[in-house]
Amino acid sequence: MISRRVLFLSVLALSACVTPARMHTEAQLNEIATGCGLALGELIQDDEQKRLLLMVRQDPTQEQRVCVAKWARRNGLKTVFVHMQFPEG
Repeated sequence: MISRRVLFLSVLALSACVTPARMHTEAQLNEIATGCGLALGELIQDDEQKRLLLMVRQDPTQEQRVCVAKWARRNGLKTVFVHMQFPEG
């Protein structure tokens, strides 16, 4: 009887730690982006890998990277920094 109780409590404790990833709206991501000094649309959450938060920017500052990473961590997301060279013109 005790082993079932321990098993139940273990499963309960582990399930409390695993929270399903939720999709944030474009408006929410844009609010975080502008709050971190980014332009609209520079934060993207992957539809298939909901735990990934993509930051797409040509030359992000260290402060911008830290701001986005802290928010992502607080929300159970993994930040992926995508450095892109946009064409001049």
